[in-house]
This record gives sequence, structure tokens and C-alpha cells, in this order.
Amino acid sequence: MAPDLDWLAVLDTHQSRLDATAEALDDVAAPSLCAGWTRGHVLSHLARNAEAVTTLCRSAVEDTGEPMYASAQARDADIEAGAHRDARTQALDVRDTGRLVALALARLTPEHADRQLERTPGGSHVAAGFLPVMRVREVVLHHVDLDAGFGFADLEPDLVDALLEEEVTRLRAVDDPPDVTLRATGGREWTVGAGTATVDGDPAGLLAWLARGLTDGVHADPLPRLPGGR
Repeated sequence: MAPDLDWLAVLDTHQSRLDATAEALDDVAAPSLCAGWTRGHVLSHLARNAEAVTTLCRSAVEDTGEPMYASAQARDADIEAGAHRDARTQALDVRDTGRLVALALARLTPEHADRQLERTPGGSHVAAGFLPVMRVREVVLHHVDLDAGFGFADLEPDLVDALLEEEVTRLRAVDDPPDVTLRATGGREWTVGAGTATVDGDPAGLLAWLARGLTDGVHADPLPRLPGGR
């Protein structure tokens, strides 16, 4: 991960871009790039995720012990409950919750960074210091998922690099990761597993493939299958 990236500044930039896209949408019932989700589901998820990250910030700073979500089922139910609202209501929800989570993230200091916070009661944990990165990732990837004109090629190169490093780390951590070498234009390489297969592409294309299974920007013969069937 790029150590000199100002994640709160990145979040401010990309929340503003997301807000502009959401405000311009008139059809939130259209399909998104997330299988089974409309654009309304994506927007509902972004708003509820903002509230959930705000909760984790409060847990880190005030030691409240609150998890990110009460349960996986409650998370899904909240997304579904908000997915069918009109476009204007969705856009306002995304904007207002985005402002609140930015304020909450700004409360975190280096002393909070290593605090382990529950995603769900008894479930996996996330370090408080990772919350700004996690929220940026949600905003950026789901902005792409809206399929409304914003894509990976629109990301700043340093952000592409940082998110690409994050996706490689995530891929290496899965059970039975693919044996693949990722080779980016410019000469950088990442090895996962034995690195047997080689996938070439520009950094944005490699990120799009790893994060969303999009294949237009990568080349391999054959292209390895990613976890989750992508």
C-alpha cells in the first residue's frame, strides 16, 4: 500500500465524484455490475456502509465495543430495504452519510490504528487504521458498479497502484489462490502462489480484473479463473 497516500483526501475527492454520479441518475432500478443488484442496491449499500464504518470509528475512539453490522443478515436486509427508493432519496442518502463517515474517520489517530474491531459479533476483525482504505475501496469500486460512465481508467495512477497492491494481498490470502504472475506495463510484477500463469495488462486493467473480473484490459492464454468463479 502506498504509504504517502492521503486516504482522507482521496475519499473526499471520490465521494464528491460519487455524489455527482448519484445526483445525475434517473433510473436506479437499472442493473448494476454487481450480479443480482440494481443501481439502487449499490447506492443503498454505500449509504449503509458509511453508517457502519462510522460505527466502527466510534467503537475505536470511544471504546464502545460496537460491531460494524449486527449480523450479515441484518446488513443484507438493510440494503434491500433501501434499494427501491426513488433516485433523489438515494442520492441524498449517499451524500449525507458520506459526509458523516468522513467526519468520523477524521477522528482516528495513530493511537487507534491497531485496535481490532468486529465486523459482526464473533466474526472477523478489521484494524481501525485500515478503515479509511476500506471506505475508499467501497466508494471507488461501487462507483464503477453503478455502470454510469465512471470506470477504472478514471482513477488516479497512485490510487490504482494502492488498490492494486490491496487486491493482490487479498488474493494471496484466499484459500487455494490461483498460481499467477501479474505483469503490468512498466515492468512491475506480482506473484501469487506458484506464479505459473502470466496475466499482462496496464495497472488499471489488472485492478479491474482482480476487483471485478473485467477482462477487457488484461491478456492471458488462457485467463486464470479467480476465486468466486470470476
